Amino acid sequence: MNYMPGTASLIEDIDKKHLVLLRDGRTLIGFLRSIDQFANLVLHQTVERIHVGKKYGDIPRGIFVVRGENVVLLGEINLEKESDTPLQQVSIEEILEEQRVEQQTKLEAEKLKVQALKDRGLSIPRADTLDEY
Repeated sequence: MNYMPGTASLIEDIDKKHLVLLRDGRTLIGFLRSIDQFANLVLHQTVERIHVGKKYGDIPRGIFVVRGENVVLLGEINLEKESDTPLQQVSIEEILEEQRVEQQTKLEAEKLKVQALKDRGLSIPRADTLDEY
């Protein structure tokens, strides 16, 4: 096997099943069909996998085009070990509800933290109020 620089090294991974972790935290699983010099990806038979605790759910997405700058991690999935997971698969509705509850809990915890800091005379500027330079 010869070393190929940059995204050219992924040519051998075309038509294999991959997991892609995106910058916004989403996880996609699908067959890599195409890649270019900017690491833009085309995934086929893609599902978006949502993890909450020891449960997960898959939302079918079909063909998915991912801009290369949004890819944090790309890894091939071993099809023989794919089903050996300690996680429990649940329905889409159930995992979305669990995700909503988890996000609500995190938001409430963040509000309590901000209030505790405020009570002590401290404040943390919100990300959406910061000036961008």
